[in-house]
Amino acid sequence: MHRELITFEVGGQVFGLDIMAIREIRAWTPTTRLPRVPHYVAGVVNLRGTVLPVIDLAARLGWEPTEASPRHAIIVAQLGSQTCGLIVESVSDIVTLPGDALQPPPVTANDSIIAFLEGLAAIDDRMVMVLNLSALGDGGEFSEAA
Repeated sequence: MHRELITFEVGGQVFGLDIMAIREIRAWTPTTRLPRVPHYVAGVVNLRGTVLPVIDLAARLGWEPTEASPRHAIIVAQLGSQTCGLIVESVSDIVTLPGDALQPPPVTANDSIIAFLEGLAAIDDRMVMVLNLSALGDGGEFSEAA
């Protein structure tokens, strides 16, 4: 069975998300910071009258926080029962992933990103890390931000 992924860049690396989890892709909008939220919650934006928590995906993955600019984008995705935005550097394209193309991530001693991956896939000449959205939202921190 084939899957369609939207690919995008964070921290210079290529990631993918299942297209069915994505609600929309928005141009960068400055966020309103909130007190007492996890370090990777960049703040909230107004999404047609709804308060949308925005996650700095680079910070959530354990990398340096994003210094967002108008060149960045926000991917609005469904994270369990919560809709949230993910700050990404750029959105690339839609790719079709054959059912057997997804391989488990390698096990390394201290790579914190592995917990957030569903798997890895070689697409054309690049390695795409497929994110596990439910792992990104573990802990329910986003309901506090909304």
